[in-house]
Amino acid sequence: MDKEKNTFIVRCGEVALKGMNKPYFERVLLERIRKNLKKYEGIEAQRREGLIFVKAPAAYGKETVARDISRVFGVASVSHAVETESDLDAIYSTAAEYMNELIRERQIRTFKVEAKRADKTFPVESPDIARRVGGEVLKRCGVLQVDVHHPDCILYVNVRHGQTYIYADKMKGFGGLPLGTNGKGMILLSGGIDSPVAAWMMAKRGMLIEAVHFHSYPYTSERAREKVYDLVRILASYCGRIRVHSVNLLDIQQAIGENCPEDEMTILSRRFMMMIAERIAEANRCDMLITGENIGQVASQTAQGLVVTDNAVSMPVMRPLIALDKVDIMDIARDIGTYETSIRPFEDCCTVFLPKHPVTKPNLHIMPAGPRIQNASVLLNSRIMHELVHQAVQQYDYVIIDTTPMSVANDAAVFGQMGNGVVMVSARGVTYKSALRGVVNELRDLDVPLLGYVFNLADEKRNRGYGNYYYYGSYYKGEYGKEDSKKDRKRRRSHRRGK
Repeated sequence: MDKEKNTFIVRCGEVALKGMNKPYFERVLLERIRKNLKKYEGIEAQRREGLIFVKAPAAYGKETVARDISRVFGVASVSHAVETESDLDAIYSTAAEYMNELIRERQIRTFKVEAKRADKTFPVESPDIARRVGGEVLKRCGVLQVDVHHPDCILYVNVRHGQTYIYADKMKGFGGLPLGTNGKGMILLSGGIDSPVAAWMMAKRGMLIEAVHFHSYPYTSERAREKVYDLVRILASYCGRIRVHSVNLLDIQQAIGENCPEDEMTILSRRFMMMIAERIAEANRCDMLITGENIGQVASQTAQGLVVTDNAVSMPVMRPLIALDKVDIMDIARDIGTYETSIRPFEDCCTVFLPKHPVTKPNLHIMPAGPRIQNASVLLNSRIMHELVHQAVQQYDYVIIDTTPMSVANDAAVFGQMGNGVVMVSARGVTYKSALRGVVNELRDLDVPLLGYVFNLADEKRNRGYGNYYYYGSYYKGEYGKEDSKKDRKRRRSHRRGK
């Protein structure tokens, strides 16, 4: 028995079911365990025969080391074990010594033995190992009795190639999959109870986490933002390093308050949050967005509300808490240590501008474009298209039709004549002024009302780091279908990087 080091057996849980990919998951899990234990010196960790064995200097508390191992996602359970030779006499002596120590520490009086023979060349089968070890322990530990139904202690004997491991406890881990085996997600992190739990649950499934936090400073305080950073520090103990992107939503919320119905404040703010989060996620190579939304929990989280917020983005949105009861979410928050921080009474950007009676059943509908056809102009000017637009205008308060740029086709002018007019959208550094003037003159010649302008990338400093808008330039070659010059392509790339 090695008195200088403590030995820990780590079981892999779901990782063991990965078939041909099992070695990959085990390697990632081993590296995560090593990373989580790097604060300790002299750690040895290796995988062998479907298990991971960790050795740590005895100077470190065995409970502390076992707890740190159990916090690694992918770990099903951890046991502190004593190691001996795979020889019956050595097993008897080590088991009796181990049980005498437990008698002194825990005052146990009953026990039973469970044996496992992973080394099939060992001459004694598992049931006989358990019976023989139990008999020797009874002889050498006079105060003990056997109780196979409700023992004070179960003594496990695991006979493997070259070594046998004896232990009595199994510290349960969180299970799941090792971090980094399932891509990366962007969590919309508030200071509440739900979103930290959602981030933790997705990380448990092997997903690396980045976070975006929205605030309304100075209406929200610095203490509210520090509360979010405290939550991130707690999550980082499970999820590893988490990058946090902080976004001030105040200007957008004030604009919504001045120009939109009061009851739509929350749902419209959520849509803007989703769109901004998507751009940050794309810029940081995230695969999906993550939210802590729970269906029916608040006014903006009705089924209709979730559909409306989803339609603001094209990136998949994961909601791991979608069907959990609030009590269950709170229990998880307590288990992972975020609950006490989450309930600190600091405001967030949603509560500052909360309407008295928020809309619960928003009715946004989106009709996606179908496959490209050979002659689009015939369809645009058809009777069916006119009837479709007329019916939509009669049924909805607002109908917005997204068309190709006027420099490519005159779809916008056609729809503008059917409806009330056209809103022009352009991007600084991407759209040419000459092209804008040409479009305005064309709309005037066609008697199409120009309702307004939207200028994207108007302030480079505020947009830097949030990725790209969606450009039709991805599909069309330059202005009027011409090939972009090298200079034009360089200019576009620089603006898309926020330079």
